[in-house]
Amino acid sequence: MPTYLGVDIGTQSSKGVLVGDDGTVLARAQVEHATSYPASGHVEHDAETVWWHDLIHLVRELGGTPDAVGLSGIGPVLLPADADGRPLRPAILYGVDTRAGREIEELTDRLGAAEILRRGGTPLSSQAVGPKIAWLRRHEPEVWERTAMLLMASSFLVHRLTGEYVLDHHSASQCDPLYDLDAADWAHDWADEVAPGLTLPRLAWPTEVVGHVMRAAAEATGLPAGIPVTTGTIDAWAEAASVGIAAPGDTMVMYGTTMFLVQTAAAPARHETLWSTRGVRPGSFTTAAGMATGGAVTTWLRDLVAGDHAALTAAAGDVPAGANGLLLLPYFAGERTPVFDPDARGVLIGLTTRHDAPDLYRAALEGIAHGVRHNLASFPAPDPRLVAVGGGTAGGVWTQIVSDVTGLPQDVPVDTTGAALGDAWLAAVATGTEPDIGAWNPVVRTLEPDPATRDLYDELHEHYRALYPATRATAHVLARLRR
Repeated sequence: MPTYLGVDIGTQSSKGVLVGDDGTVLARAQVEHATSYPASGHVEHDAETVWWHDLIHLVRELGGTPDAVGLSGIGPVLLPADADGRPLRPAILYGVDTRAGREIEELTDRLGAAEILRRGGTPLSSQAVGPKIAWLRRHEPEVWERTAMLLMASSFLVHRLTGEYVLDHHSASQCDPLYDLDAADWAHDWADEVAPGLTLPRLAWPTEVVGHVMRAAAEATGLPAGIPVTTGTIDAWAEAASVGIAAPGDTMVMYGTTMFLVQTAAAPARHETLWSTRGVRPGSFTTAAGMATGGAVTTWLRDLVAGDHAALTAAAGDVPAGANGLLLLPYFAGERTPVFDPDARGVLIGLTTRHDAPDLYRAALEGIAHGVRHNLASFPAPDPRLVAVGGGTAGGVWTQIVSDVTGLPQDVPVDTTGAALGDAWLAAVATGTEPDIGAWNPVVRTLEPDPATRDLYDELHEHYRALYPATRATAHVLARLRR
């Protein structure tokens, strides 16, 4: 029976699966790793000690002799590398890294906000790679002078395994303003201006084989030499593939360190508060939203009270809707969509001396759910089908709160941590089969919103939406003080 290896590099951990051609998961593995925060607004990974180390660890732990490899990872990220693919500095991570605020403003002024939106489908924000390149050129010119490759987590591993310098179209479409959404190609004039002298990777789709495992990589990892490797992609889109987000309106809600939403679109669109991107298959398009936090807020709170996630989640489930009069704005790391404000800050309002840790934890879960509702209001599909994925689905309390706050049901599949599963499925597609993802990862339950909470959450959502504009000026002052 053919088997497929899927490996996903996440923000806090990496996961791998070995999957049979019928979708049976034959082995799973996970490894934790460190994320570096060297300065305020700076978030980085070391490609050698995190990405490459994790791949080797997972391959060896999973065992087996896969027939093909699929890869995904956090993104979009900026890893400058030399002509041999050796990293020149730690990778600058996706939208949670907010260092390039000045460069976002400068590029927007120079290229024009309307023209950036027309060509790329999305305004420049902390998610975009182009401003981070501009930051690198300004602040680390000695690194830029040696930069010959623009790599991301998946493409770094593809290069290390196969020697190919390639990037998938979806990841490239998040390299604003370097990619033309309609042309499905690099915007070469803008690329020459933002990244002068840099040879950009060739483009391919995540459903394509782009190379084969070299002998040196086989010796380092234990993979069979010569097996095919797919293009790879960004983790959220691999996760969306793992649960069949394919028809217009299908929407993945990913519960992780950050919250992420991916909706299939019928055609390319332009959004001032969301990201318009290419999908994982030729001719496909998606609209996406990403909050700067999610599980990161609950982890911060867990550590603050020296608690336990499972116990706090269970206790929060016993707190009534409305968190006993608390309302939280979860902008603890700035916010990406739909406000695009790296200097936004968290707000917790309604505190009294009678509130306890479960109340705070419930307020955090509800605040994140209000953030999901805020983003969904900007999506083009009026009646989306939501599918819940990610580690935060465990226990069901958080997912139920999101359904209650949004008023929308959520399908829950068998495998809810499936970016690596999506990688394996993409590897199967790339090597000539077309497995039914519904058979690989069927829906096992649907969470329905509780009608008893609807009026309360509708009222609270109005106040949630008012919190950011009411506190924005103060938050910006405090952000400057923090820097």
